[in-house]
Amino acid sequence: MKPLAFLLALALCGCTVGPDFHAPAAPDSPSYTREAQPAATGAASGAAGTSQTFVTAAHALPTWWTRFQSDALNRLVDTALKQSPTLAQARATLVEARENYAAEAGATQWPAIDASLSGTRQQVDLGAFGLSSLPSPGPFTLYDASVSVSYALDLFGGNRRALEALMAQVDYQEFELDAARLTLAGNVVATAIRRASLRQQIALTQRLADAQAQQLAIREAQLEAGGVAQVDVHNQRSLLAQTRASLPPLATQLAQADHQLAILLGIAPTKADFDDITLDALQLPSTLPLTLPSTLARERPDIRASEALLHQASANVGVATANLYPQFALSAGIGSERTRVADIVDGLNIWNAGLTLTQPIFRGGELRAKRRAAQAAYDAALAGYQQTVLQALQQVADTLRALQDDAHELRARDEAAREAGMSLAIAQKQYTAGGVSQFKLLDSQRQALQTALDRVRAQADRLADTAALFQSLGGLGVPGRSAAVEDPY
Repeated sequence: MKPLAFLLALALCGCTVGPDFHAPAAPDSPSYTREAQPAATGAASGAAGTSQTFVTAAHALPTWWTRFQSDALNRLVDTALKQSPTLAQARATLVEARENYAAEAGATQWPAIDASLSGTRQQVDLGAFGLSSLPSPGPFTLYDASVSVSYALDLFGGNRRALEALMAQVDYQEFELDAARLTLAGNVVATAIRRASLRQQIALTQRLADAQAQQLAIREAQLEAGGVAQVDVHNQRSLLAQTRASLPPLATQLAQADHQLAILLGIAPTKADFDDITLDALQLPSTLPLTLPSTLARERPDIRASEALLHQASANVGVATANLYPQFALSAGIGSERTRVADIVDGLNIWNAGLTLTQPIFRGGELRAKRRAAQAAYDAALAGYQQTVLQALQQVADTLRALQDDAHELRARDEAAREAGMSLAIAQKQYTAGGVSQFKLLDSQRQALQTALDRVRAQADRLADTAALFQSLGGLGVPGRSAAVEDPY
């Protein structure tokens, strides 16, 4: 028993071969862009024209969609997070990963104990044993009841590394679920903004077409009276046709946005009904919390998922390394073997105990090749992690620049719309006083509608890019996760 006791002690204090995982260093840059980030964006009058201020934050903003101050939008996101089949799939995959870990932990951390009961009908030929002088007994039934115990000693940590890899897979699925939640919320907000913008664009474009149709009627009447040339009528018809041609694509995009939003919410497209969301009802957040790149690497779920894959690859190197070393297994069993089933409980008459050592001698280079493959997989996972971090930094940098440009564009579009509105007001007064024709008044109205249409697009871009910044920073309030922090703003 002394050798067994020694092996048990060795198992308890055995080494774990292979590399110990350490998370890669977070980006040390203090900013996302080469130029210094301005403290605030420009401003414009009207909807979504407020200046946005960037403030340093310790964490990404959770439940960031509530910053648009729209109860209808909040309901959409909440419904999507509850009903989305994509999230249901991610949750089930996480449960699968957890159960796989539990199964492997039970199989490797504890001895396997099995009970068996058998009955075998046998015939023994004594002549086969050199006892030809004795008559062979007749057929008989041999009953066997036994309990066997086996345990693989994890002296070099192969099982521990395998469990480490499975736990990393669990972490990966958890972060994948978080990433799916974040992506879903971002898609719902972006789609809601786009469809609200499309509805307003369709309404303004229809009004623009109506004004151009009135202008065409005037031109046709002038042509009959000989007041204008035929080319003026054709030009007006062409302009009206172009405006009307832009309506079907807008209607198609609106229907597609409705269908997409329905799917995001986990309902059929036939049940899409979202008319309670308007563009002007969405408030532009005036304060934008901005975390450091190092915080981004610790909180953004797709980066954490990539880090978990890197951890898994590191543990697999340890598994492949441990397979190069001897494998020890203990086994033992006790039982009762009788010719009468009633006697099987009279006592134990068989037992066994053993130790198995398996040392790979020659495998044709298989085990070392597998270790090199595991190391290459780790290198690939590291490169994938680095690429994920770089792409995340790029997304934040792109969005920050877009927000600056969005503010400048909206201000220019707002000025153009304001000037066109003032021109229309003057034209209306002149028309009332008989100073300008109805055609001239309609032309001023057309210009005002066109500038309003351009402003709607710029307004939607600013709202959408604000949502994109929140999403790119990885903010999402998830119960039970480290990212679920209190909203400090």
